[in-house]
Amino acid sequence: MKFYITTPIYYVNDIPHIGHSYTTIAADIVARWKRLNNFDVFFLTGTDEHGAKIAEAAKAKGKEPQDLCDEMSAKFKGAWELLNISNDDFIRTTQQRHFVAVENIVQILFDKDLILKKKYEGMYCVGCEKFYAKKDLDENDCCPFHKTKPVLQSEENYFFKLSSFQGALLERITDVNHKEHINIQPEERRNEIIGKLKLGLEDVSFSRSAIEWGIPLPFDKSQTVYVWVDALINYVTAIGYPNDETKFKKYWPADVHLMAKDILWFHSVIWPAILMGMDIPLPKTVYSHGFFTLNGDKMSKSLGNVISPEELVDKYGVDAARYLAVTLIPFGPDGDISWEGLTLKYNTDLANNLGNLISRTLKMAEKNFDLKILQVTPDLELAKNVAKILKEEFTPSINGLQLHKAAEVLQNAITLVNRQIEADVPWKLAKTDLDKLATCIYSYLQATDIIVMYLLPFMPTIGEKIWHITGATGNINEVAKKYFADGIIPEEGFSVPGADLQVPVILFPRMS
Repeated sequence: MKFYITTPIYYVNDIPHIGHSYTTIAADIVARWKRLNNFDVFFLTGTDEHGAKIAEAAKAKGKEPQDLCDEMSAKFKGAWELLNISNDDFIRTTQQRHFVAVENIVQILFDKDLILKKKYEGMYCVGCEKFYAKKDLDENDCCPFHKTKPVLQSEENYFFKLSSFQGALLERITDVNHKEHINIQPEERRNEIIGKLKLGLEDVSFSRSAIEWGIPLPFDKSQTVYVWVDALINYVTAIGYPNDETKFKKYWPADVHLMAKDILWFHSVIWPAILMGMDIPLPKTVYSHGFFTLNGDKMSKSLGNVISPEELVDKYGVDAARYLAVTLIPFGPDGDISWEGLTLKYNTDLANNLGNLISRTLKMAEKNFDLKILQVTPDLELAKNVAKILKEEFTPSINGLQLHKAAEVLQNAITLVNRQIEADVPWKLAKTDLDKLATCIYSYLQATDIIVMYLLPFMPTIGEKIWHITGATGNINEVAKKYFADGIIPEEGFSVPGADLQVPVILFPRMS
């Protein structure tokens, strides 16, 4: 089984921040989960490097556009390496392979009479690099995202006949039984797209005559492909289109396009229309999440309140930063974050709950059994209860991209084990019944091992570390793949009698 997931490609006019990280970590968690469930995963991210804003930014810095793109794209690559992102490819729209794909698609659409030349006059937002109809502006006639008034521009360029796809798009979005159904999520955004579609579609500009930093039209070198058209095509470039047919057929269509809500229209309407024009199958799911505010304020460089990946990692460590970034607020709607909120969740979920479970279990084993798992009658009841919760609640949550819910289920499973420890009062058993205590510690370890396998997509490094700490045998990734495939807990558990445990360490020091 294959699974193809993408992030948007990030525009290189800005450095990576928590908004970019949010999308990319989320995609990485899903990709890692699918790999553990024996899918052949292709996970794509990258950078969007053409357009007027890039040319202007390069000029302001006294640089050539390509030099600026190289510098900024490297920052995104570095950020994803820092955050342990497991992408299979990193696409750049200035790469030759992408030029070939864009020219091929644009030429085919032109040959099919789906692209025509005409004069256009409209309100153009430089920030979005997009023309807006008056109905799409806010009550102050401003761009809904940048809150600035677009400028009136008139130019002759090439248009894509988007209007001719209205009925076909509505059918594919509204009919869940359609063989090319596009599942737009969350539901409220799907309804927004349907509402806009029913109002009618206008043809959209496909090229720019005054922008040199872009890919020239193959049939008219005086114009360049509009940056957002260029950007959307990256999803097929990276899997071999048009030269590697085997790879392309293996991974396309995309199973999930993941992005913020400001580019949902492009991905759920314009991109599917382009694909229909090419007779290429449509993506299965388009999922848009909300925007962040920081302490109630919109994040911006001018306000100095942008959180970078480096800041998150410096404060919390890589794995904790990954976990916190995608679980502090529900995945989908807008949400407000704060350093105080991140630290509170760190202390609650990681230091007090998960960290405490590992620490107290290992300390009991160290004090009473010299960090050995004794030979006891296997007690897997607690492990089975934990496994049932995770299978029934974690799996549908993460498959539905409800990462905050999946994390809640993990915390509930950890809490279940911690409560069992409280109920067993092992500190009393240490004085009265060491055999019973050994059995209890064995059961805590087996339950923890199952939790850690589910934790692995969120916290891959610490997950593996805990696996070794608890004396579990084998490579955790390979053991997890087998377990997720057959659901069978070995007769002796994963941390087998006779195994050595590790000296207790503080995995998550409490923070103030």
